[in-house]
Amino acid sequence: MMSFAQWGNALYSGDKSYAVVPKRKIFVGLAAGVLVLGFALVAILGLNRSIEFTGGSQFDVAHVSDQSESFASRAVSSTGLVEGAPKVTRVGSDSVRIQTTSLDSAQTAQMRDALASAYGVEATEVQSSSIGPSWGSSVTTKAAQSLVIFMALVALLMTVYFRSWRMAASALLALLHDIAVTVGVFAILQVEVSPATVIGFLTILGYSLYDTVVVFDKVRELTSDVYEQKHYTFAEYVNLAVNQTMVRSINTSVVALLPVGAILIIGSVALGPGTLVDISLALFIGMIAGTYSSIFIASPLLVTFQELSNKTREHNAAVEHEREHRNAAGEASTPKSVKVAPIKPGQRLGNENQPHRKKNHR
Repeated sequence: MMSFAQWGNALYSGDKSYAVVPKRKIFVGLAAGVLVLGFALVAILGLNRSIEFTGGSQFDVAHVSDQSESFASRAVSSTGLVEGAPKVTRVGSDSVRIQTTSLDSAQTAQMRDALASAYGVEATEVQSSSIGPSWGSSVTTKAAQSLVIFMALVALLMTVYFRSWRMAASALLALLHDIAVTVGVFAILQVEVSPATVIGFLTILGYSLYDTVVVFDKVRELTSDVYEQKHYTFAEYVNLAVNQTMVRSINTSVVALLPVGAILIIGSVALGPGTLVDISLALFIGMIAGTYSSIFIASPLLVTFQELSNKTREHNAAVEHEREHRNAAGEASTPKSVKVAPIKPGQRLGNENQPHRKKNHR
């Protein structure tokens, strides 16, 4: 069994190759299905929006001996001020957070006294705050605007940097896949979506874009003169690029997921629901989706778009014709998996092969 380093070397040299691009119809089809399913789940189940988006009143009861949610439910029900059940969350080891619909000053004071009595604490231990629906609507609008501006800037910058609208379109569709996966999971789990979660959403888009740019940089490097030869097609070179960057993508993701996972676990167990958990959960889901999309979606989409051009189709035909000609002539056929010189770990060329500094003769 080969080691991780040997596996990475085999992928880089082409001795071992995973057919990511040749099976692009499967991966692109799955991505389209996930995209539709993710947004359908949001439309059907809806997102559990926090009080910052919906507006309402929030009460934090500190130093309680029993964090039972039933105390809060009975206290809220006894006031008769709120229709429906309140949202009750345990915070840390001795606090409870209760969220209700909007209350005025008098109603807030009445609710504070009822909660203090239910949990057996002084009224001063109950902190209240109120958020109007107009502020929540403003947060939603700003979040949507941030997403649109981000996507527009990504499209513009990638088109300029790579000088290819196909790469920009592929990257944007991969980003939409990551958004669909993340919001779909939030819709299924009904995890609260707060402004901190939105920050997490925008952060994972940047992470996913970074991973995709690294892969596309390798694609650009390998395909710079692809049309000047007739041994391999554009798709075969892209598949080599994906395999060469696969180990790097996995390593980067594992290193990034470890601290995020630690924050998520510690925040959930020790601190309870809060900003840290909101951000880390979005990051954890989005990073996994971003790593997958940079490998299995962005590059296959790029090849799909590239093969719509006449130049690429003509080159593919020329490569196939050249291979048939070689076979007819009895020559060794060119393998469809591109191979390069392998890397030998620890091998040095020696000092005699290093560049020499010119000596100044006086």
